[in-house]
Amino acid sequence: MKYQFYEKRVDVTEALREYAQKKIGKLDKFFKTDSEASIAFIREGTRHMTEITIANEGMFFRAKDISDDLYAGIDSGVAAIERQIRKNKTRLAKRLRQGAFEREIPPTTPVPEDIEEEADFPIIREKRFDLKPMTPEEAILQMNLLDHEFFIFKNFARSAQIAVVYKRKDGGYGMISEK
Repeated sequence: MKYQFYEKRVDVTEALREYAQKKIGKLDKFFKTDSEASIAFIREGTRHMTEITIANEGMFFRAKDISDDLYAGIDSGVAAIERQIRKNKTRLAKRLRQGAFEREIPPTTPVPEDIEEEADFPIIREKRFDLKPMTPEEAILQMNLLDHEFFIFKNFARSAQIAVVYKRKDGGYGMISEK
């Protein structure tokens, strides 16, 4: 497993890094291929936030913990990711096609950067990523694993049409796509 550490308003000791690598490394048994783990340590006032994200073959698993102790945050985050994996292991096996995340998708054409932005609507953050072809069920599963409110993907069932799934206020899910 490859590790990336991020620190914000906190100094992380080498002992804490080794502890995180040891604990998170135990999750490697769930994956067939090498994974990447991003661990963020952030101090918010007197409390510490620990966020662990593991990427493996296009799937992302994320856990966040806020506590007084960074070691406890690591333990809690690893336990939460392990629960996510175990909980969704059956669903993943049932719903995912064989080799669904092994395909390489060519990158889409880049957005021209010479477009002017309106001063009234400043873009604070921008993310860019490759869209993977998947079914709406897989997209909902990925959205729930990331604990997001929406998720954009290429709909495998409709010739890689771009679509968005989202959580509805009534507890269900919705999907937006072009005609």
